[in-house]
Amino acid sequence: MDEVPSRQRQRTNEPRSVAMSGRVDKSALAEETNTTTGSYEFKAEKKSDFSSICLLLFLYLLQGIPIGLAASVPMILQGRHVSYAQQAIFSVAGWPFSLKLLWAPIVDSCYSTRFGRRKSWLVPVQYLIGIFMLILSYYSSALLGDDNDDEPNVELLTVIFFALYFLTATQDVAVDGWALTMLSRRNVGHASTCNSVGQTAGFFLGYVVFLALESPDFCNNYLRSEPSAQGLVTLSDFMFFWGCVFLVTTTCVWLLKKEENDVTLNGTEKMSVTATYKQCFAIIALPAVKLYTIIVLTARVGYAAADALTGLKLIECGVPKEKLALIGIPMVPLQMVLPLVIAKYTAGPRPLDMFIKFVPYRLVVGLIIAFFVYRTQAIGADTGEFSVSYYGVAVTIYGLQQVAATAMFVAPIAFHAQISDPAIGGTYMTLINTITNIGGTWPRTLALAVVDSITWRSCEKNGMSLSGVSCIGHVSVKECTQQGGKCETGLDGYYIEVVVCTLLGIVWLYYCRRLLQQLQDKDESAWRIRK
Repeated sequence: MDEVPSRQRQRTNEPRSVAMSGRVDKSALAEETNTTTGSYEFKAEKKSDFSSICLLLFLYLLQGIPIGLAASVPMILQGRHVSYAQQAIFSVAGWPFSLKLLWAPIVDSCYSTRFGRRKSWLVPVQYLIGIFMLILSYYSSALLGDDNDDEPNVELLTVIFFALYFLTATQDVAVDGWALTMLSRRNVGHASTCNSVGQTAGFFLGYVVFLALESPDFCNNYLRSEPSAQGLVTLSDFMFFWGCVFLVTTTCVWLLKKEENDVTLNGTEKMSVTATYKQCFAIIALPAVKLYTIIVLTARVGYAAADALTGLKLIECGVPKEKLALIGIPMVPLQMVLPLVIAKYTAGPRPLDMFIKFVPYRLVVGLIIAFFVYRTQAIGADTGEFSVSYYGVAVTIYGLQQVAATAMFVAPIAFHAQISDPAIGGTYMTLINTITNIGGTWPRTLALAVVDSITWRSCEKNGMSLSGVSCIGHVSVKECTQQGGKCETGLDGYYIEVVVCTLLGIVWLYYCRRLLQQLQDKDESAWRIRK
């Protein structure tokens, strides 16, 4: 129901450009494994790759830590009564993962042979991440407004986390490339598993575990024998610890892990930076790709408000942020199994049919979520307590959303794999997936930016509205409280946005359903660059 899972999903649909450019002879591999010698070599290679698999898991886990922390910051800011416009500003911090194609060719092509192709970027980038986290640990309390109950410095937080996201996205490019040469050819398929498991674990630590340990209520109820006004850790403590972990482990990787010579799987060097960018422009210029770009850039408008705002609205209604984060735990196995189930229905020649079928379902779930928020407001106003059955309903609704979201995630990726030119598969698929990611990012930022302007709130005191107090943002809410008033919402822009977005989604479905079906029917030549 909140924006976190989609960020995680956004990350994992980036293909491995080098892997896509190489072709493995499956028949040769099968013949080899049928022999005793081949079977022995396979087991030996798997055993020798064990340490490399463990290293990849840990590198992807480190990658998930700053992503999880960045996802937890909006939850903390919401408790400080920042405006949704400020939340929109901070959402920009997550954009680097959607835009990393802009600099990925540079990371792939510019390096020191002596230092190592991937370590040339991995080591300095991880050192910078560690230094960033150490420095931020000393100033995070002031930036969040914890000192003297000041207003959070959202703009500076956005700049810092944007830089942190940029470094993390760059580390991701380096680790993805290194995985292809760190593992033997037989075991290179384990790279995607390391990615998924490692980053999910890191995200879980940086988001769920941190919010739980940072919450005084959670710690007092489950972890302490004597209550305290603070959680077990603060953002400063958490960032300092992981900053040290980044510095120490990066030093170990630098000194102890040797990098083999890096060539592509087919034995040829990869294309230059200029050639890669030229290919991207040539792909975008194709008429079929232009039309598909317009469609995917607008495809997620219909449920942008429900995805971007719901988690924050529930916190505003009084739902503890740590319990909201814990709702995601039952979804982990569901998110692992669903792609495998849905893939059976997207493996055919028309994978986008699955996407089209789930659009109405996703729109209806968005309306159900809005009604759930409405009921949450009523419960919060009446008792302020949320029962076990309430959280059961929340998990159920969240599960319904995940089914639709996963189906609408897997289907386009299957289509991208079908239309990508095998000669430039990595560049082609990465570009299309990047465009798809942007289509899921900008509507959420816009939804956050607009909602305050269509919301009417006032400061009420003894049945009278205090003039000059808008009750939007930390300063205004604090001013209302100091004057003995209470902020009340007369017209909630969240519901307006959900309805408007749903109507736009219906319009999009009406016009784009047929266009998507026509794109699926196009010949392969429509998706190929003319030589």
